[in-house]
Amino acid sequence: MFHPLRVSAVEPLTDDSVAVTFEVPPELRDAFRHTPGQHLALRRTVNGEEIRRTYSICAPAAPSGVDPVLRVGIRLVEGGEFSTYALKELAVGDTVEVMPPMGHFLLAPRPGHFAAIVGGSGITPVLSMAATVLAQEPDARFCLIRSDRTAASTMFLEEVADLKDRYPDRFQLITVLSREEQQSGLPSGRLDKERLTALLPALLPAADMDGWYLCGPFGLVQSAEAALQDLGVDRHHIHHEIFHVDDGRGPTPAAAAAPAHATLTATLDGRSGTWPVQEGETLLETVLRSRSDAPYACKGGVCGTCRAFLVSGEVRMDRNFALEPDETEAGYVLACQSHPATSDVELDFDR
Repeated sequence: MFHPLRVSAVEPLTDDSVAVTFEVPPELRDAFRHTPGQHLALRRTVNGEEIRRTYSICAPAAPSGVDPVLRVGIRLVEGGEFSTYALKELAVGDTVEVMPPMGHFLLAPRPGHFAAIVGGSGITPVLSMAATVLAQEPDARFCLIRSDRTAASTMFLEEVADLKDRYPDRFQLITVLSREEQQSGLPSGRLDKERLTALLPALLPAADMDGWYLCGPFGLVQSAEAALQDLGVDRHHIHHEIFHVDDGRGPTPAAAAAPAHATLTATLDGRSGTWPVQEGETLLETVLRSRSDAPYACKGGVCGTCRAFLVSGEVRMDRNFALEPDETEAGYVLACQSHPATSDVELDFDR
């Protein structure tokens, strides 16, 4: 469910990014209390067309009894309707429709040694993770490896520097610029698989870390995951979230293999319904024809907002950049990418 929230701050971060803070009324504070790593779905309507986008929460998670701070980072995407609006028009006092925090790219505060590899705006959820775990767990350590094009394009420079000053013995920062030489630190260049495989063992015991968190463009996350696996990291310790997908691949022709007549039963907010699946449409599109409250944001298999449990039947997903192997093995699918592979399919959005 979306709630209208007042914008309390719009802070420029770089020439092409801002941090937006929302005011949470007392009656919604429990609903908007987040776990580090979660994101928000934002909605606005332009000329009768609904636009939804997801943005990660960058603020630390508030401990019990403390009011939550709801702050997201937004980077301008070329041609992006919502990001353009956020950077050029959104102002303090405006109201935006916001869905409560969601997502499964999480690091709940606990003792341990954690590491993250991020690119560009991928710093946003990881900033919340690092700030929260370091503040709430005195026995936690965090290593952040971040890649940006230039120093001027780097989001949350001050916030990351503050973590380094506040936790000098528990927070390790490695910065790589792909298009600009640094006076000190690592040489410029992309963090590809080969470079990461050579770099990581010199920084920390990769296979012994309590959790790896990868966030950013598809290419970086894919390279980092491959490097970690080559270094012997257990796949259950690798967690990822994709911010941008530009892999040159189109959807697989799953819809072409669908049965001629298929029926979908779906449970959402405790209510169930059954509908015929029209030719070529995804299961999310089937639900939306009758239930406009079905959860979704990107419709590209990236954000995971439309995650649902497959109760019965079989589906084929066009693509999946949001669910981790444990989730798909447990029976979860992305409704926005799923087509029926059997004549009857049942989904549960409430699990």
